[in-house]
Amino acid sequence: MINTDFMDAAIQIALQSERDIPVGAVIVHNNQILATACNRKERLQNPTRHAEMIVIEEACKKLNSWRLEECELYVTLEPCPMCAWAIIQSRIKSVYFGSFDSLYGALGSKLDLRILTNSKTKVIGGIKENECNILLREYFERIRK
Repeated sequence: MINTDFMDAAIQIALQSERDIPVGAVIVHNNQILATACNRKERLQNPTRHAEMIVIEEACKKLNSWRLEECELYVTLEPCPMCAWAIIQSRIKSVYFGSFDSLYGALGSKLDLRILTNSKTKVIGGIKENECNILLREYFERIRK
């Protein structure tokens, strides 16, 4: 079941992205927030430091397992191919995202990596889409000035 409070938390985390594209991610386990992260690609000068990659890493550490089968991911932007593959590999049960990504979205918009595997990950997009779109629009307007 979708809990929009968790997407609200992801939006708040996204606001901490500073110079990075404002993407926030929250992993939920047993209806409790287990891990949170925002994009840190620019800050750390590392192309793998997307919010989803960081939050998956943190959740795995906390659960002491690479299998996140009982976890849900809330993220403000549809995951890219790198992140979608990490989601599939970690066996996250459900992904709820805000903004659709027609350029890089790999869980339904541009492509759907789940069709390459026997992934059972459930995906629902458009959760608090307007709020997530505003975050992105304001960021790109700011950096273009």
